[in-house]
Amino acid sequence: MVREADIPRTHLALIATFWLTFVLSAIRPHDFFTWFLEVFPAVIAFVALVATYRKFQFTTFVYAFVCLHCIVLFVGGHWTYALVPLGDWMKPLLHTARNDYDRIGHFMQGFVPALVARELITRLGVLRRKKWLFFFVTCICLAISAAYELFEYAVAVASGSASDAFLGSQGDPWDTQNDMLTALIGSTLAQLLFGKLQVRAMQKLPSNAA
Repeated sequence: MVREADIPRTHLALIATFWLTFVLSAIRPHDFFTWFLEVFPAVIAFVALVATYRKFQFTTFVYAFVCLHCIVLFVGGHWTYALVPLGDWMKPLLHTARNDYDRIGHFMQGFVPALVARELITRLGVLRRKKWLFFFVTCICLAISAAYELFEYAVAVASGSASDAFLGSQGDPWDTQNDMLTALIGSTLAQLLFGKLQVRAMQKLPSNAA
């Protein structure tokens, strides 16, 4: 059992931010069914991170991005991805007819898991040859993206028209492919832009860290 006194203040602040945005997202959402579907992955992730916190603590660097990803999910769940005001504001900038906030969500779906997978593989010594790290992390992120698309498909089949807001395809026949491409771009950029920064963050961890 981890005592509150043993948890860094930055981690406590991230936990508080997580639950604050969760509660705000639950206040009069556009559709409770869609809200539940969108936010429950974030809640599952939170439970998993808390359950493993004593044995394996990620860097604050990773926890911060996980929290940001959860906020993106909460915002999408509150309004539904097709109706998020930020997406409407983006339309004239991107010259698109659809609300592209869901692309942000899928970008994060590749970006954040890339950082998480990279840290797990590195610190647990999963790979002997580091040159394979980029490839395996990218594959993991694509697998996660594909699994989520299959989950959306299953929900659509099970609930019919009730899942329209959850799918958020907005008439795009290539929505699934574009979502996975966006996740691929996110995972690639995370490794290219933040790889060295993440290594430095891991090097600052206590020597007895997992």
